Amino acid sequence: MKSQLLSISLSLLFFPARYVENNDVTTPEKKINITYSINNSAEVLYNELHLSDLGLSQKAFEYAFKGYQYLVKKQKLNNSSILSICDLSQPSDKKRFYILDLTDNKILMTSYVAHGKGSGTEYATRFSNRANSHQSSLGFYITGNTYYGEHGLSLKLQGLEKGFNDHAVNRNIVVHGASYIGDEHLQGNQFMGRSYGCPAIPQNESGEIINLIKNGSCLFIYHPTKIYLQKSRILNG
Repeated sequence: MKSQLLSISLSLLFFPARYVENNDVTTPEKKINITYSINNSAEVLYNELHLSDLGLSQKAFEYAFKGYQYLVKKQKLNNSSILSICDLSQPSDKKRFYILDLTDNKILMTSYVAHGKGSGTEYATRFSNRANSHQSSLGFYITGNTYYGEHGLSLKLQGLEKGFNDHAVNRNIVVHGASYIGDEHLQGNQFMGRSYGCPAIPQNESGEIINLIKNGSCLFIYHPTKIYLQKSRILNG
């Protein structure tokens, strides 16, 4: 019954989006209907996957799902099956990195993820798009290809949001493994280590994570910062 509800809800989501695009209807009423369909589908999927039990707030997932749908509609994703969410509203000692398969509607993996040194200690509270800020950058990214660097296997990221994360390439913001994040690090420390702004992940899980999300999937780095939520063109487009 749950899977039937999910299929119905997702079909309601995609139909109005195509209708608006093909008929160039942009009335406020139609926009409200589309937003309702997205939120309704997100709620069904959120409950279906029991994401609340894993610490991900419904609001964070709704934002992630809305932006993901926008990128799908704009044909920006080479791999539209995968949605990854870094929920930086949670403390660093929580598994706040979620990898979801939206084709088969399942959770592939959860893990730890670091925030930047300049963003805070246990909690991330400050965010920047500037070089040398050592802060994390919020918003939507598309994953690129892999390479081997000083941290071993690493994954390039393209920031899609002007003013929030579009300097990611110049800042060398990538997904990579690090010894300062993971269960072993917590054994002798009060909170996880921090990066120079990269969403660093446990070294022993980096290969699996990178191979799951590489080559054109959607990554969303979330925090309930008002200026981002109000100004993001992807969330408010």
